[in-house]
Amino acid sequence: MKAELIDKVEKALDTIRPYLEADGGNVKIVEITEDNILKLELTGTCSSCPMSTMTLKAGVEEAIKRDIPEIIKVVAVNVAVA
Repeated sequence: MKAELIDKVEKALDTIRPYLEADGGNVKIVEITEDNILKLELTGTCSSCPMSTMTLKAGVEEAIKRDIPEIIKVVAVNVAVA
């Protein structure tokens, strides 16, 4: 089940990766917790961008939850607080 969920998440992330990559960033799956919280690592310019929290909530989380309703929350594990 977990591997299948990770597969679905990767496919959903692939739909938004071009936008992140256009700005020099990307995301990596860190884990999906037992209670279906997706933990992501922001990489490249996304890891230090002051807008990354908004990008995560408005873009990444929305895309994930639209495609995979089992995921209840998306959090970044390495967001730098500006």
